[in-house]
Amino acid sequence: FVCIFTINKVEIRAAPSLQVPNGDALTILCIADISKSGNFMIEHNFTFFKDGRILSDITSLQNRTEYKIPAARFADTGEYVCMVKAKEKKKKSDVMLVKVTGLPKPKLTALKTMVTEGEELPLKCEVPEEAPPLTFTFQKLLTPGGPVTRTKEELDKHFTTVEFLVEPGEKVLKFQCIASVYSAHGMQESVPSNEQLVTVVEPFSTPTLVIEPSLNITEGDNVKLVCRVVVRNYDIEIIIQKDKVILSSARGQNFLTYFTKVRTEDSGNYTCKVELGSVSKEKTVNVVVTELFSKPELVYPAKTIDEGDWLQLQCKVKGLLPKTKISIKTRYLGKDNMLNDSSSFITRAHVNDTATYICTAEINGIIKESDPVQIKCLIYPEVMLGGEIRICCQSLYGTPPITYKFFRGNQTVNSSQIFNKLPAEFMDKPTKVGVEQYSCEASNYHSHIRTRSRELNVTVIAPVGKVNLFSVPKMEVEDGKGISFYCYVETGSFPINFKFFKRNNRKPLFEETNMDTRVVSYNKTLSRQDSGEYFCEASNPTNRVQRSDEISINVILASWQKVLIAVFVLVIIVILSCGGCWWYLRKKRKGKNNSLLFLSAACIE
Repeated sequence: FVCIFTINKVEIRAAPSLQVPNGDALTILCIADISKSGNFMIEHNFTFFKDGRILSDITSLQNRTEYKIPAARFADTGEYVCMVKAKEKKKKSDVMLVKVTGLPKPKLTALKTMVTEGEELPLKCEVPEEAPPLTFTFQKLLTPGGPVTRTKEELDKHFTTVEFLVEPGEKVLKFQCIASVYSAHGMQESVPSNEQLVTVVEPFSTPTLVIEPSLNITEGDNVKLVCRVVVRNYDIEIIIQKDKVILSSARGQNFLTYFTKVRTEDSGNYTCKVELGSVSKEKTVNVVVTELFSKPELVYPAKTIDEGDWLQLQCKVKGLLPKTKISIKTRYLGKDNMLNDSSSFITRAHVNDTATYICTAEINGIIKESDPVQIKCLIYPEVMLGGEIRICCQSLYGTPPITYKFFRGNQTVNSSQIFNKLPAEFMDKPTKVGVEQYSCEASNYHSHIRTRSRELNVTVIAPVGKVNLFSVPKMEVEDGKGISFYCYVETGSFPINFKFFKRNNRKPLFEETNMDTRVVSYNKTLSRQDSGEYFCEASNPTNRVQRSDEISINVILASWQKVLIAVFVLVIIVILSCGGCWWYLRKKRKGKNNSLLFLSAACIE
């Protein structure tokens, strides 16, 4: 008997359906349709495949069998195939796609039930029923801006852990998590897990910042900032700062005090900040400082003035109080030089007055200064008294001949006619010291209006006259006593430079420049080696140096030195006299003894 059969078809089915909820039972049924030549039994080998991998091998005499999954999970989603093999014949079913919807509810565990601000709180989310890879999303609830989420993927575990930083100010924390899974057949997401509540303990309170005596503050007031905090025995750090500038700090205490005398620029936001690790709490107070007096203003005639003009400066302050101290100063390389300790200053301008000027106002220890003002003094052309000066005048436009008139002040001093484009020249010899003003006027036959030039200022200077030197006291000075030298000139233009010398000494003992012919004094304490001849020299911009007559100074012994010498000589005399008396008496006594000895010898004989 020959057994002949053929496998017509292999059918695969899913029960209860091709799509089942997560956790429900799933049965994969495989049915073989076989034709036989007679009534004989055949052993069938059923092989179940999922996504190309063998799930199960079942041998049966029946033409059908099943593969049971008691609780289907997302990992069971996939393409199923059944292959039937009988003896040397085999056949596969069509591909059947089965989908498992949903995921099990995750379990969330907080590894701590009580935490401190700034601490990291570890959370664990798990889905033990599902196979990785899994994606876990943690949600921090009860936050002002909505839930805060953290997502983490696990490739080989069905659980994961994350840490959340406990922010300052949080009281109670609430968390949940969601699991999701991705595959080529789609994505599934679980329902939210159980919720976990965690209590937060603050290590220190939000600080308080108090401004004493009050927030009604005026420039010059002494202000105290007091920052306090309630702390639970932690090594906290307290910082007081204005804007971003740290003013004071302390560690390991629950308060901090900062003292200051305020100015208007001290207005702003003051912050007390308390820190411990990553925890920081702060309190900010806005401080407004009322202006005690305004910034001073330096009033000046012009930024450029001519030499000899009046340089008049005035310091103006709005809200001026009776006790305001005002000063006018010059500034050079950051160093100030006092000109006047009042609100005004006036002087005849000199080239040396070219400088930067400021004025300051001070009340109750608050000093304010004006904006600096650069004033330049222009130098006039100079000519020595008795010397000649050449004045040139030229009109760049006009048809020759051109008639030029020269003026000294308002007086006509010369005129000439020029038949070409060259300038007209006039030589003058000033007869007085001071500032002469020259100008010229041009005209021709075609002009109806005479054109006059601007005024040219010329400074006429005179060399210094006789130089006089005297001293107080005169001629003789005791050793260790002081002497004053006085030097002055009778005539000469300013400024005048005075120098004091001792004969055979090329380096001056003292030097001073003045805008006056007044007496210049030089004070010195003398010793015996200072005896000698002294003189002074005076010069001005004419570069002619005049020298005084020499005066002789003799440094004698001081009174106490004379007394000391006299006492020393007297002591020597007394010592010598005593020595002589002693010698005389001793010699006399010795002679008397010799006479007695001679007399005794004579009597014995």
